Amino acid sequence: MSYQVLARKWRPAQFNQVVGQTHVLEPLRHALENDRLHHAYLFTGTRGVGKTTIARILAKALNCQQGVTSTPCGECESCLQIDQGRFVDLLEIDAASRTKVEDTRELLDNVQYRPTQGRFKVYLIDEVHMLSRHSFNALLKTLEEPPEHVKFLLATTDPQKLPITVVSRCLQFNLRALTSDLISGQLEHVLSAETVPYDSQALPLLARAARGSMRDALSLTDQAIAQGRGQVQLESVQQMLGNLPVADVQKLLQHIVANDANGAFEQLEKMTALLPDISVVLTELQALLHRLALVQQLPELANHEEQSAGFNTLVQQVPAEVVQLYYQIVLEGRKELPYSVDDRSGVEMTLLRLLAFRPTEGLNVEPSADFAAEPTSLPESVTTPAPAMGPAADPEPKLEPGPQPQPEPE
Repeated sequence: MSYQVLARKWRPAQFNQVVGQTHVLEPLRHALENDRLHHAYLFTGTRGVGKTTIARILAKALNCQQGVTSTPCGECESCLQIDQGRFVDLLEIDAASRTKVEDTRELLDNVQYRPTQGRFKVYLIDEVHMLSRHSFNALLKTLEEPPEHVKFLLATTDPQKLPITVVSRCLQFNLRALTSDLISGQLEHVLSAETVPYDSQALPLLARAARGSMRDALSLTDQAIAQGRGQVQLESVQQMLGNLPVADVQKLLQHIVANDANGAFEQLEKMTALLPDISVVLTELQALLHRLALVQQLPELANHEEQSAGFNTLVQQVPAEVVQLYYQIVLEGRKELPYSVDDRSGVEMTLLRLLAFRPTEGLNVEPSADFAAEPTSLPESVTTPAPAMGPAADPEPKLEPGPQPQPEPE
């Protein structure tokens, strides 16, 4: 049997298997259990958060041979055929490949006929925003008053492109991007069930790289397993994603806080050797400063990685206002990268600003024992601004004090 990718193998088949999206699942369960079904549902959200999956589970709940239920059995012929993509009364349409009005009219010609096998005839239109204006116009009347045996399930990643007349005829559910904690927890569950050895510190990196998409996280996990030769290893995941070791980023910030310019640039050289794109240094530094600011104000939010000695040292030694200043400098540095001579010079200038704008008060930080270099400051000749080039201006004449008025004699 050929290998089935994790994203397909672990696609939820029941509502209780969906990760997150409670704000969508609860109303759907309530509607199914109380027979308060709408004729058209619109699922919106970014890629890989469960729009099509929830629509398929809803189609299964509507056509399960055990009756309309929020917990389809998954064993009857209707449920099995929907899972296998063979159910004749579930018509899945990719709107991106059927944008013409003729395709829509051909589809709607069959709406009047009753379902062949199931209880409802379900039209699942994916990426519905890709339909043409004429296709939407052809769909409007049927979407407003479809036959009792027809349900429309629409899914899109770009609801802003939908005509308001279409949106107003549907119940809209906006699926949220998943948090990194939810994704990490699901990855841990999947890898344990698949008996794949994994490094727990690698999972948050995969979760963050997925940017809220469970499908992307599982695809990246597949890639990480291949990269790690059957295991999910921290080093191979960092190499695959182009991430820097957290300890290296912390060490760079420690050099900056200690005003150790030589150490900071030596650390930058080491980090550059690990990266295909030097701009990642600023991205990782900004992420570290964000976590520092968060944990300083809300210590209970510290995760397992942030219990390390290096992170705790930064939390205690760097004042909150300095963290905010550094964050703003790095943020501006990232914005200015496209206008730099090259990415390297942009990153170096950002580090020089961090060193130049180091507050002289409020920082009681000494270089750690690992730092061989003494704190470095710029020569006096450099710190003094050079005079502006151009013709010398004539010196302004000095005003001599005039005679002071004397009081009049009485």
